[in-house]
Amino acid sequence: MSSFEVSLQQLNDLLTDDGGFYSWPTKHLHEVHPRIYVGNAFVATNVMRLKRVGITHVLNAAEGNSFMHVNTNAEFYSGTGIVYRGVPASDTDHFDISVYFDEAADFIEKALAYKHGKGKVYVHCREGYSRSPTLVIAYLMLRQNMDVHTALATVRQEREIGPNDGFLRQLCQLNRRLAAEGKLWNK
Repeated sequence: MSSFEVSLQQLNDLLTDDGGFYSWPTKHLHEVHPRIYVGNAFVATNVMRLKRVGITHVLNAAEGNSFMHVNTNAEFYSGTGIVYRGVPASDTDHFDISVYFDEAADFIEKALAYKHGKGKVYVHCREGYSRSPTLVIAYLMLRQNMDVHTALATVRQEREIGPNDGFLRQLCQLNRRLAAEGKLWNK
């Protein structure tokens, strides 16, 4: 196994405590990387709170109107000065969230460059636990050249997260692809 090969078990070990338990997020939002925030629907629908934090961009990783989605859209934020992008992901093992990795990474990168590097992006889903951290981890891999282990550990250090196994497998596939292309640095 090369140093870039990471197993699903290794990633789950990073996400759990010594007893093998996952923790639920302790706050509605956390800054998981400079100017990148991950959180839940409660904050996403509170424009005043977003403004207080200085959020300039919102990436909804759960766009839609079922119980597992967050029903916001560009219209919801119109007139607020907040730039919006939505990804209609479902938090299920068989959902292919990887088709949104590049689009999400582009949006986050543009958000951070906004106003000469003063932008702040809020990436959320319903709970800020599976879909949104998955997209942020993919961004860190695609744009910061982190391997999946480092990217996941970076986010997990700041927020309790638990991407489903299907999403973790897709991140492992991305890791293999980027390693094969020589686009990852190793710890």
